[in-house]
Amino acid sequence: MVEEPQAEESKAEPANQVDTSKLSDTANKVLDMVSEMTILELAELVKVLEDKFGVSAAPAVAAVAGGAAGEASGETEGKSTYNVNLTDTGSNKIGVIKAVREVTELGLKEAKDLVEAAPKLVRENVKKEEAEEIKKKLEAAGAKVELT
Repeated sequence: MVEEPQAEESKAEPANQVDTSKLSDTANKVLDMVSEMTILELAELVKVLEDKFGVSAAPAVAAVAGGAAGEASGETEGKSTYNVNLTDTGSNKIGVIKAVREVTELGLKEAKDLVEAAPKLVRENVKKEEAEEIKKKLEAAGAKVELT
């Protein structure tokens, strides 16, 4: 009787050789243990480490990081145009549809489709004052809006 090979979880293969001579004994032991883990085990470990230490393994996006830093320090003068993003419609969908129609000049069906597809870009490359006015109108209707 011929035995079929069982599906094994693939082991993580190192991309290249790394000089570990400067690592402590503990760090070398951890590296050896991680090298023996499967990809599934590594994914689980990464998730637990992210949760435990409040960090993310995802690479930081320069545009987002730069924008967040500017907003945090109150410096938004460098940016002249904004995108208005509808992030959530809230409970008053009809009011939000009316507000979207007002700020975009879309027809009823197009505005309804835009609102139901949230999160969605409402207006692109508008001046700061206009973007804030649009945001106020949409938020007054119950929507959650983000300027980027």
